[in-house]
Amino acid sequence: MSDIFLSLILGLVQGLTEFLPISSSAHLLIPSLLFGANDLGLEFDIAVHAGTLCAVIYFFKKDIKVYALSIFSSSSSYQSERRVAINLLIATLPIVFAGIFLNDLISQRLVTKELIAWSNIFFASLLLLSFYLSKKNKDIFHLSILMSLFIGCVQVFALIPGASRSGVVIMACLFLGLNLKDSSRFAFLLAIPTILGALIFLVGDSIAANLDIFNAQLFVGFITSALVAFFTIKYFLQFVERIGMTPFFIYRIFLGLLLIIL
Repeated sequence: MSDIFLSLILGLVQGLTEFLPISSSAHLLIPSLLFGANDLGLEFDIAVHAGTLCAVIYFFKKDIKVYALSIFSSSSSYQSERRVAINLLIATLPIVFAGIFLNDLISQRLVTKELIAWSNIFFASLLLLSFYLSKKNKDIFHLSILMSLFIGCVQVFALIPGASRSGVVIMACLFLGLNLKDSSRFAFLLAIPTILGALIFLVGDSIAANLDIFNAQLFVGFITSALVAFFTIKYFLQFVERIGMTPFFIYRIFLGLLLIIL
């Protein structure tokens, strides 16, 4: 398999799985297990994460503008939006501190398919449990500072390969009683500072390693992940309340078992 074609496949996988509650790390492992594909390395991680970051920023550009204005405006008309913006910042803090203290461990990329498989199954089960136990009677404007801090602490578990960042955030929101659409929306908005922070760490590591971040396969990965991520966010938010979390649970169980078998 050529590196360009592999970049296309992995960019598609990253764009599709970054924002679905199904674990991107589990899917990115499959090509190497099935086809013996090469690890495209740290610089490719930077490219596809940059692609998904651009996609989510573009999708929520109007919301981001309003949230930014709310922070710097004292007008009472922005009160609800200001609360959401502050809650997003608070929910980001735990994973930032975790990333700082665990950066050396994360950069070693000590990942096994067994770890990804079992964490995938475990967190998928928790996600399903949260979906059925949740009252789903709150929206994004009902979040308090303590609730946002709880979501942020739960998001730290996303550092475990196979957990799914969007999955654990949606799970935390559901346990707090948010409806499914606003749980997903908060998870996607929270992805912006979280992915940005991850990119800063990745770029820092790439500079230290003197890596080449300008080549064709990285461009392919960036464009593919950005386009696919944009449409994933769009259609997931449109249909998530209709389909619920059960299909994602079933899929992740089969995925985890497949990884164990392989």
